Amino acid sequence: MFEHVLVPLDGSPLAESVLPHALEMARAFTAKTTLLQVVEQGPAAQTSPAVDPLDWHLRKAEAEAYLHDVVERIGEPQLGLRYECVEGQAAERILDFAHRHDVDLIALCSHGRSGLSGWNVSSVVQKIILRAHVSALLVRAYHGGPTFQEPLRYRRMVVTLDGSQRAECVLPLATRIARFHDAELLLTHVVRRPEMPRRSPPEILDLKLAERVVERNRQDATQYLDYLQARLSSDLGETQHRLLIRENAAAALHDLVDEEEAELVVMSAHGHSGGNRWPYGSVAVSFIVYGRTPLLIVQDLPPGEIEHSLAERAVLEHKGH
Repeated sequence: MFEHVLVPLDGSPLAESVLPHALEMARAFTAKTTLLQVVEQGPAAQTSPAVDPLDWHLRKAEAEAYLHDVVERIGEPQLGLRYECVEGQAAERILDFAHRHDVDLIALCSHGRSGLSGWNVSSVVQKIILRAHVSALLVRAYHGGPTFQEPLRYRRMVVTLDGSQRAECVLPLATRIARFHDAELLLTHVVRRPEMPRRSPPEILDLKLAERVVERNRQDATQYLDYLQARLSSDLGETQHRLLIRENAAAALHDLVDEEEAELVVMSAHGHSGGNRWPYGSVAVSFIVYGRTPLLIVQDLPPGEIEHSLAERAVLEHKGH
């Protein structure tokens, strides 16, 4: 369960798009919530190594006043909201704060002060997600949606599953959110068609073998989803499932989310084929990069078990010299 939610803000209305969702997570899990703003170097500091103390104090005071105003506008003392300002590069300082303060969920808006762009996720947000190594809630800025003064309720949530225990790590969290919002939970599973020969047409025996594999997996997946639906429905009430047969699992799930008009997608960072080499599996990456719906990715690996990239190792080795 989530105990500490971190919400980075930059003073822009776009970045505030994440607040309704972040606050609902805090309410659902009774979690401590920190609003964080990074005060970056001003334009003058970009061309000069010297830092103007007066400029720094003014910008920090403005940031603190902004965060204080946000807390006042939220107006819910029972949430125990706190806020902090730090100095430096945005992505690095947000990650540093998250790691030092045992944050287990970072709530991010896809874009902020730099404005909307043709990229589905801004560069700062992408850096944070790839190196946070904790669960992340990603909200798309271009959708707009309710302000944090308006009540937000999820009516339909999609949970992606592949039959593995790793993917099932999302179920306790998704169940709690669905119960809190009285939302319908839609369990989804994709049976992938086997890859066939590419350089020549498949033979009849190949096609029959592929169909037997698909049918075997379909039967197993149907039993699995029926079992989960019965188990969760006794606690939640409204729970459904969808079984898809497609060649591309990610594309099938994207289509389903759009067709079902889901308001939140919940998935594990890895599935049955995931190791610990990368922080996310291919389906999770696809939804980070191309998804359009608010996305909750639950990190199934402890931070220490995710391998550092070559770039990260190089930086860590450089710091030791």
